[in-house]
This record gives sequence, C-alpha cells and structure tokens, in this order.
Amino acid sequence: MNSLDFVIDTQQDLIDAVERLGFLPFFSNSIPGFSVEEHVAPGHWYDDSESGGWDAWEWKGPVIRQTGCAYGKFFEHKAVFVSRGWFADLANFRRDGYDFDALYDDGKARRQDKELYELVEENAPILTDALKSRGDYRKGGRKGFDTAIVRLQTQCYAVISDFVYRTDRHGRPYGWGVAEYSTPERSLGAGFTENVYRRSPEESYERVFEHLRAVLPGADEKILRRILRQGAVTP
Repeated sequence: MNSLDFVIDTQQDLIDAVERLGFLPFFSNSIPGFSVEEHVAPGHWYDDSESGGWDAWEWKGPVIRQTGCAYGKFFEHKAVFVSRGWFADLANFRRDGYDFDALYDDGKARRQDKELYELVEENAPILTDALKSRGDYRKGGRKGFDTAIVRLQTQCYAVISDFVYRTDRHGRPYGWGVAEYSTPERSLGAGFTENVYRRSPEESYERVFEHLRAVLPGADEKILRRILRQGAVTP
C-alpha cells in the first residue's frame, strides 16, 4: 500500500496518519499528496458548498492532546503535525544543537525573538491573546509578532500545544479555536528533553530525511531537503 493512499474520515483516522507517517502538514504544500487537506473526506473540510464542514479544524486540539505530538509551523511556514517519536530529531537539527540561551549568546537569535521566547517559556501554556498582551503586541504597540512566533516555531523553540475555544455565558464554545503556545520542553516533557540533543544535528537531519524519503517515495529529493533545511538555525 502506498503510504499516501489513505482517507481521513474521522478524528481517529487523522491520529493514525500522524502516528504512521511521523510528519503530516495540515495544508497542501510543495510535496503533492502530503497534507491533511488532500486526504480529508468530503464534508470534513470547509469549502463554499453546503456539504463543507469544519471538522478537520476542530480535530487539531484533540489530536495534539491524544497523541502528545508537536504542532506548529515547521515546513514552509505552514502548520505540521510531528509525532512525539520524531520531533526531537527535527528540533535538534533545526536548532543546530543549541538551546535558546546559547543561541542568543552566540549572536544567532534576534532580541525580539529572545523576549518572545522568554514570555512563552515563563507563561506556558499561554493563549495567543495573552501572549500578545504581555509582549505589548496589541494595536498601537510593537510590530512583528507573527514573524517572530513563526520563526520560533520553525526553529522548534515554540509549539502550539492546544487550541482553546471561547465560550458564551452559557458555557457553549464558539468561533475559532485560539492557539495556545508552549515550549517543546514544557509541552512534551522528559521524552523530549532527554532526547533532543542525544545525536549530532547532522545525524538527526539524515534520520528525518531518510524517514521522509521512505514514506514519500515520489517526492523530489531536492524539494524535500529544501523543506527540511528551510528556517534552520544553520541552513
């Protein structure tokens, strides 16, 4: 069976796909067929038709909680599920083996990123609105929140640990789920912290590359390498 020959018709199907593939982008990207969007069954993905639904969006939080996976903008500035078993290697080579303090001390991180990282680290888990407020990114305040938080995710120093829905006065959820940010160290715990720097960054890179080449046999290797290196501390 082709590894990309599947249909996501239930939340459990999505969980199974994340666990089986190890890496699964939410939206379509440079590798055809490598996304939730391209495999979700009709009716579970929002479109302009009457049959379109929001199920795939609503499954994100439960999938993160149930699998303990990492979720964030890791590939091409787009959101990706990464299984617990593979995220340490992704983080190791994306960070080039640096924890954030060492990265900043070596002049490889912006001050704005350091300040935002420390807010996440000190307050995790923290909702987007609260994070913006504490960092003075509200209207009329500082600029650049979206760029900085995406950069922290791409370098694997921050993850989206859940999606939280606002509730009305009757306790009923409404609207979009609000992203809740954390560090991988806080969100994934000892399974991450004990393994993230266990290998050399290049060894971790090759492990991830070989794994993805196996589950994506039709993917262009140059594109695959570009996606993996893009946004890393050391390209």
